[in-house]
Amino acid sequence: MQSALVFHWLQSALEAAVNHHWQKFLQVPVVALLATVAATTPASAEDGPAPLTSPTRAAALVAELGGHRTGGVYYEDGRLVVAVTDQAAARTVRNAGGAAKVVTRSADELASIHDKLDQLGNIPNTAWGVEAATNQVNVEIFDGAPSDARSRIEKIAAAHPGAVEISRINSRLVFKERLLGAVGITSDGWLCSAGFNAKNSSGAIYVLTAGHCVPGTGNIWYMNWNNERIGVQNAYANGYGTSGWCDGVDRGCDWATIRADGSTIKPVEGVRYFNGTVKDITTSRFAAEREDSDRIGTMSEDTTGFITKTSVTVNISGKTMHGMYESNHCALGGDSGGPLFHGSTALGLLSGGTAETTCNSSSSGEYRNYYTRVQTVVNERGLRIY
Repeated sequence: MQSALVFHWLQSALEAAVNHHWQKFLQVPVVALLATVAATTPASAEDGPAPLTSPTRAAALVAELGGHRTGGVYYEDGRLVVAVTDQAAARTVRNAGGAAKVVTRSADELASIHDKLDQLGNIPNTAWGVEAATNQVNVEIFDGAPSDARSRIEKIAAAHPGAVEISRINSRLVFKERLLGAVGITSDGWLCSAGFNAKNSSGAIYVLTAGHCVPGTGNIWYMNWNNERIGVQNAYANGYGTSGWCDGVDRGCDWATIRADGSTIKPVEGVRYFNGTVKDITTSRFAAEREDSDRIGTMSEDTTGFITKTSVTVNISGKTMHGMYESNHCALGGDSGGPLFHGSTALGLLSGGTAETTCNSSSSGEYRNYYTRVQTVVNERGLRIY
């Protein structure tokens, strides 16, 4: 407002100067000077919308536009991009402060292809999911997949030219069998990693970890380093195939809750890095594709990866799990159940992935690891991360 008043005052003064025959003393024409002032006047905060930086806001915008007009959300060069199928939707995104990219295939179309792949059933050592950044369904075939896996998948790909990309990964998928959250926990002889601490509405505290560590309920968990009692596992899920079922929307696929009521246990918010640094974790939400994230477990940590897909169907060791996050972090056995997070926000619980022998942030390789969505679990169980 102040810059506008200055501009109008200067305009009136210059016009008065012209009327009094002072223009000959000016070095530039009045019109040119006015244009220069206008060009250098600072833009008002009201000139445009605030940049779209929240994945939650971006997801709400996608929901408003609908799956037939959008193709997903992903990070590119540190900013959120919303894929859309028409120019009107692109304008809506830009008016909301977001970056828009017009794509060929809608989220609904890609989800339909994903569903057709799901109907193939359990094909061991395979995974598939929508990749918004490429506007495709990406299928990954790992070592140990049956010989007819590719031909079965290619039949569906052939019906949707250009929409399905099939990749060969030179590693076998395994559950991170011996695992615990960022610190080690044990039960029935198994080592896993603790994921995140959570509370219910009454203030009772639960530790989140992976359900495949010790399937079932009633088993007691202990701290690995001093064998202190944590509490009893009261609920779990572990895909479907031989037991249980999940769809990844209303139910998580590989998780367990441990009621942390040990008399000497004091659960606190946060996760612990290998150097001893503690990062506070105070909230949870659904993640965005290509979102930078850290993964920590009791055996290894990798802080240089990102989420490659946000809804993957993965088949490991006779289990099919839907709606999983996929990342390009490395991980080791014993890391299962451990946390995936961005800043102070909880995102996922490690389930399984490619079989690595070494893992740190300097490791290089074609890594794939899969995570249950934390937000799905806390919604299902009536919990909140703290």
